[in-house]
Amino acid sequence: MSAVDNAIKEIVILGGGTAGWMAAAIIGNIFKSSDVSITLVESEQVEIIGVGEATIPPLLAVLESLGIDQADFIQATQASFKWGIEFVDWCEKGQQYFHPFGALGRPIDGHDFYQCWLKSQAEGDHTPLMAHSPEAMLSAHKKFYLPFEAMNTPLAGAHYALHLDAVLVGQYLRRFAENIGVKREVGHVEVANTDSKGFITDLVLQDGQTIAGDFFIDCSGFQGKLIEQTLQTGYDDWSEYLPCNRAVTVQSENINEPTPYTTAKAQDAGWTWRIPLQHRTGNGYVFCDKYISDEEAIATLLANLEGPAVCEPRVIPFLTGIRKQAWNKNCLALGLAQGFLEPLESTAIHLVSKTLALFVRMFPNKDCDSKLQHEFNRRVRVDYEEIRDFLVLHYCATQREDTAFWRWCKTMTVPESLQYKIEFFKTAGGLIPEAETLFQPTSWYAVFEGMQVRPENYNPTLDALDTTKLLQSMEQGRQSLAKAVLKQPSHQSFLSQYCAAKKP
Repeated sequence: MSAVDNAIKEIVILGGGTAGWMAAAIIGNIFKSSDVSITLVESEQVEIIGVGEATIPPLLAVLESLGIDQADFIQATQASFKWGIEFVDWCEKGQQYFHPFGALGRPIDGHDFYQCWLKSQAEGDHTPLMAHSPEAMLSAHKKFYLPFEAMNTPLAGAHYALHLDAVLVGQYLRRFAENIGVKREVGHVEVANTDSKGFITDLVLQDGQTIAGDFFIDCSGFQGKLIEQTLQTGYDDWSEYLPCNRAVTVQSENINEPTPYTTAKAQDAGWTWRIPLQHRTGNGYVFCDKYISDEEAIATLLANLEGPAVCEPRVIPFLTGIRKQAWNKNCLALGLAQGFLEPLESTAIHLVSKTLALFVRMFPNKDCDSKLQHEFNRRVRVDYEEIRDFLVLHYCATQREDTAFWRWCKTMTVPESLQYKIEFFKTAGGLIPEAETLFQPTSWYAVFEGMQVRPENYNPTLDALDTTKLLQSMEQGRQSLAKAVLKQPSHQSFLSQYCAAKKP
């Protein structure tokens, strides 16, 4: 077979929602001037989960790569801005910490800033680590600005993400995808047919219509209609590390100005989130049903709302883990069909876009070379394991013993990869960076410090610095940052001026 004959010409995406339409937009944008056809099939019988409403900074690069105007996207999705996540009651009740995007401080005389901070602490300076974070300070004062307007200031390195309405995001990406030629079919898939090699050949809908393809992308949610029900790929259960297995969600009225950060508050059997948008607030309680009933979880969530609920609570069961192969034969699983890591660090949409970027780099022919699949699946698993370990750190380092859930977390089994990271960090504040990791040093420093995991010592080369000058430099940096933050507009006034969304 010639290379031309072996080229993929028909791509079929099963499932809409954020994952499906993001796949349609990204792949459709690549092939918009070619003879490759892309068809998305979505069923009106399948409810879209649509609760992934907080994001992380890489999403902005995806929008830019598609040529999407950020202000237009924000207005269409009722979005607000996000500097990071505020964690309440995780280490101990009454204690909170902040996980920002971006970098902490600046190196001093070639020394890593975190090591400089450790040295200053040892010398009696009790300034909190987050006093040196632009995002944390902007959040504390509920401020916002456009980073390019703060060049050559202490705010220049700040990074932001978005809070958004996931249903509106799906609708926005659908319009984008259809405008560049992606075809949409409405129908419920009855069966997926396969050939003698086990490759999927076509989807048969309830009305008898057959949709053939060379490659299939499964965005059918937890059920994994193609990757699991058809190809029986298998699933690795990670609930021994991440015990929460249900979430209850509800939307509420805004009675306060939206904060430029997500709030994650630890509860008796899990944690609740608060994600403020322009038109409403998204709320949820992620919990383990061994320690609390659905009814108790709903009551807890409703009791923690800032404004009146605007819909009925919805309970969503889930199983944390990852498909044994994200890419199997001629099928790629995306989103919930690929795996699920609870939304503690807002990584769901990022995993969709990063998986797609990797798939494009390894784009196959019809025969779907097994070497491509193997390396692709290895890298996807590395991404999931990195995020899994980072999430587990939030639980296993707790000091809480006030409920059965937190007592379990405090003595839980920790993945060997995370245990190694913790022990290495405790020695002298060192981290183990790897290629293409999502969570950079700031993230690990923030959670380690927030969960009161401190190194036994700082790097001894810091003792060669003049201590007085070091402390002066640290204080000057803190003061400069504080002054720059106070000059910025409030988050609400920035939204109102630059990207106010129409009330629905």
